[in-house]
Amino acid sequence: MIIATLAYTLWAAATASATREEANPFIIFHKDAKRLFGPSPTLELLHENKTIPFAHEAGVFIPQDNTLFVTSNRFQDPSTQEQQQQQQQQQQQQQRIVITKISLPPSSSPNKVKNRQPVRVQVEEIQTRNIPMPNGGVNYKNGILFCAQGSMNTSSGLSFMESRPPYKSRYMLQSYMNRPFSSPNDLVVHHRDGSIWLTDPIYGFEQGFRPRPRLPSQVYRFEPRTKSVRVVADGFGRPNGIAFSPDGRVLYVTDTHRFHGDGVVDDTHPATMRVFAMADAGVPDGIKCDVYGNVYSGSGDGISIWSPGGTLLGKILVSGGVANFCFGRRGEIFILNEKRLLRAKLAPSTKGALLGI
Repeated sequence: MIIATLAYTLWAAATASATREEANPFIIFHKDAKRLFGPSPTLELLHENKTIPFAHEAGVFIPQDNTLFVTSNRFQDPSTQEQQQQQQQQQQQQQRIVITKISLPPSSSPNKVKNRQPVRVQVEEIQTRNIPMPNGGVNYKNGILFCAQGSMNTSSGLSFMESRPPYKSRYMLQSYMNRPFSSPNDLVVHHRDGSIWLTDPIYGFEQGFRPRPRLPSQVYRFEPRTKSVRVVADGFGRPNGIAFSPDGRVLYVTDTHRFHGDGVVDDTHPATMRVFAMADAGVPDGIKCDVYGNVYSGSGDGISIWSPGGTLLGKILVSGGVANFCFGRRGEIFILNEKRLLRAKLAPSTKGALLGI
């Protein structure tokens, strides 16, 4: 579990790291980070949208198409923003989150952040039904499984979307024991049995676009074949990011105040819960593992990397912090920095556990 610092530390750390990102964003605390970073790591700007925070959550890389799907942070339509500012209730109800598809350039086209000129990418806002207020996402069969946070008058749950036009989508899960989920945040698929594990905090209610919760903030396991759902972990403040170790025996969950590493698990539920590590800059959010079992998490000053034993190995500093990210091919990490999409290029042997490429 990570006991994160308070919110003001998040912003202080992000501001302090801005100049360090320009000089050298790859910080080494342990010799093992040198192997992960490689001799000449780079950080490049792929795309920037100065209007909306398009790159906030999800981060799903589709290798066969060389595309990346991301979800935005909440924003108001600029055409109605002035009216919404005058009417707070209307402003909350008309919050938007959009899905963006980015067709990526080859990984051989470097463009360091200090140059401030993005490489050429194709960007498409995806229009699809059945994913209201999308957030976290993960590769699933021939498409993507999204967390649908829902709204005041639409269901929350899990929704599947095809990754190619016309991007058809459908709900796969909408409730637990006939009670609606609060606002599902992130999810992961267990590679052995295909079960889907998801976090469900109360952010939607706190942010004004979901009704009062009828369930606690918990972690659930969904079995698509039998449609069964069960609670696998509780006691969280705000369960957020979620990831499995490469062998599938350890479940990592980030919390607003805590970062849980769940011990040995069987096929259906965690057996024990233990303290894993501490985030020293802001609230930990998205979380992933590499093929070696190292744990990566986005936070207030970028991406922190721990060994499986909880030793801080290194950091990738990003001004403004990182909510989420995902691995691409052979050392690529796509970093979601709100209005910017960045790509870190590490050692080719540094691969994400999810895709292993």
